[in-house]
Amino acid sequence: MRMIRSLTLLALALLSTEALGQSGNVTPHIGYLYPAGGKQGTIVNVMAGGQYLRLARQVYVTGEGVHAEVVDYAKQLRLKGEERIEVQRQLSERWAELTGREGPLMRRRPPRGKPAEEGPVQEDAGPVELPHHPLLNNLDSLSLLELQHVMRELFTSKEKMQRNRQLAEMVVIEVTIDPDAPPGDRELRIETRMGLTNPLCFQVGTLPELQELEPNDGEPPPRATKMAPADLPVLFNGQIKPGDIDRFRFQARKGQQLVMEVSARRLIPFLADAVPGWFQPTLALYDSRGNELAFEDDYRFRPDPVLFYTVPADGEYELEIHDAIYRGREDFVYRVSVGEEPFITGMYPLGGREDAKAVASVTGWNLPRRRLKLDTRPGGARIRQASLGDGEALSNGVAYAVDTLPECNEKEPNDTASDAQAVTLPLIVNGLIAESGDVDVFAFEGHAGDEVVAEVMARRLGSPVDSLVRLTDAAGQILAWNDDHEVKEGYLRTDMGLLTHHADSYLHARLPQDGLYRLHMSEAQRHGGEAYAYRFRISAPRPRFRLLVTPSSLSLRAGWATPICVYALREEGFDRDIDVVLADAPPGFSLSGATIPAGRDHIHMTLTVPRKPQDGPVAVKIEGRAEIDGETMRQPAIPAEDMMQAFLYRHLVPSQEFIVAVKGDKRGGAPIRSAKDDPVRIPEGGTAGAHFQIGRRPMPPEVHFELLDPPEGITLKNVAASRGMLVLELAADGGALEAGGRNNLIVGAFAELARPDPRDKGTTRKRTISVGALPAIPFEVVEQ
Repeated sequence: MRMIRSLTLLALALLSTEALGQSGNVTPHIGYLYPAGGKQGTIVNVMAGGQYLRLARQVYVTGEGVHAEVVDYAKQLRLKGEERIEVQRQLSERWAELTGREGPLMRRRPPRGKPAEEGPVQEDAGPVELPHHPLLNNLDSLSLLELQHVMRELFTSKEKMQRNRQLAEMVVIEVTIDPDAPPGDRELRIETRMGLTNPLCFQVGTLPELQELEPNDGEPPPRATKMAPADLPVLFNGQIKPGDIDRFRFQARKGQQLVMEVSARRLIPFLADAVPGWFQPTLALYDSRGNELAFEDDYRFRPDPVLFYTVPADGEYELEIHDAIYRGREDFVYRVSVGEEPFITGMYPLGGREDAKAVASVTGWNLPRRRLKLDTRPGGARIRQASLGDGEALSNGVAYAVDTLPECNEKEPNDTASDAQAVTLPLIVNGLIAESGDVDVFAFEGHAGDEVVAEVMARRLGSPVDSLVRLTDAAGQILAWNDDHEVKEGYLRTDMGLLTHHADSYLHARLPQDGLYRLHMSEAQRHGGEAYAYRFRISAPRPRFRLLVTPSSLSLRAGWATPICVYALREEGFDRDIDVVLADAPPGFSLSGATIPAGRDHIHMTLTVPRKPQDGPVAVKIEGRAEIDGETMRQPAIPAEDMMQAFLYRHLVPSQEFIVAVKGDKRGGAPIRSAKDDPVRIPEGGTAGAHFQIGRRPMPPEVHFELLDPPEGITLKNVAASRGMLVLELAADGGALEAGGRNNLIVGAFAELARPDPRDKGTTRKRTISVGALPAIPFEVVEQ
């Protein structure tokens, strides 16, 4: 009797909607936030558009000083028939109240081919209940500007929109930003009963903010009211709909050094179903007579434009923004700041030596000072960020690098082989391509058989340098050269997720003989200037690794496991095992299959969570450890999202935190654990068993197990459960890994959920759902 009761309780738990694992087909997703930020000390209503958001519960925001809660939910609005007529009537009545004139929607004729009853509301028409949507809230209290905006959104913009299932739902979030909240980028996730969404960028700013009110695409319609010109500084929030052009007016004074900076791709890095694979804004400035004064469609190699302009006279000016090829939809979200804000355009040097004093000279617009102190304390990231602040004004962030090698500055003249700058390896040179055609040459003594690495860091640090490196011998013969270096695996770009042009050079060569060698560093496009700084490492190979882990948001039931993927970026000959561990994880969290074998660039492992639910999402840190030259190297695993660009290319885009939500009933359950620590050894052409301890947890017949994306030739033959053990019989045929090959197997648990079919009463529909995964199974194929 006790066994039957336990079986029933587990089956009910597994088959509940709460038990959906992260690998299920209904993972909640957010595609945009609008507005995607707010000013310190304000409360902002943010619309989060996405999919599977109906059961939204709470909001998680990284960092300090920002609090958020879910206040409403709605689906994509499509007004038809009587609903459409009723909305037109209410809007027109409000228009008449404010202007004393008949509302424009009342004068609209029925669409061609539509019956007359779909036209203006007849006098005897009864009340119609409107669909629930934020745009339809409080129609009788809208201002004239708000009224125009709602009319435009409902009856112009929406008519051009194509249905997009990925953006069909919307959650309204109330975001409270503390007055002392540190400015900068946060990440916002929504937690639903179905799990935790992906993160999206939410910015905390210091400027007053305004949201666009349509129509604002040039000359307004007759009798329309225009927004008053904004005072500077200001930050405008908007969305570009299909074919949309947004314009904003502001007052400026003669002599002001204006910086107009757009954040768009920075907010949403990649669009999976658009070409190009991101929103590509253009920015133009006009005077009061409509003359174009300035235009930008990017900032160096970044798609988000920045426009610099010195105001010639007091007056009213207008800023125009649209997509470069006039695309648009809800996730074409932007923020554009306008004012005399500090902006760094150049910095030298681009880094410093670890634990040594480092101060960079900076150039740009509206800078309060020309020196920027760099944080070089040990233990931080290899690439770091710094900003120049003065009171409430904060500059853009600039990237710099920190290393342990000795450093020096480039010294001119060093443009030819005869006047090459002599250097002693190992070394990092801080250099500058000062003008068009500049070539920096460095000479060093080498020995036969020595390996030398020449690595440029420029584009990764925000410098516009597109480097080209050549290695020559004493006679000037080119031994090796490199233009662009990219770390990728198939279509997956694993190095820097926001870069699509990997312009930093990397050269690794073996010297043929003793003698003098020269490295020639130049700009491939023959550009140059004060912003064209670089860091040039010249040294023997330094074996090392970096790690990335996906996804950065996980949701699973207490006591179960879920797959994660850890990518190893192996550098300069490092090819040993990497042990992956949890760093200061809360009790109850554990990893299985947590070794990346030598020769592998990525591996799927599993994270098992505690047997009891957690009160809220938990930030978990993962790191990799490996022995290199007798010392243990530790590297954090950077959380990342695997994002697709333009239907094809995929990128690992870094996130701020690795967040795990653990759900379930309060009783919880003992986690399933592997009975053995050693890898399962499967003979070629034979079988072997993987054993798991399940305690008193029975496996109901509704649950079945499947290998998730197994290596070719590995199959699951049989599953048996008895006496607290679960045994999986694994087989390796002739097409499996070669003998000695090591990997992990991920086993998913699935169940069939039967629900009444609303289309056919008395019948049910069956749906297979994921209920979690077993701990990863390390295995090795061995000879018979």
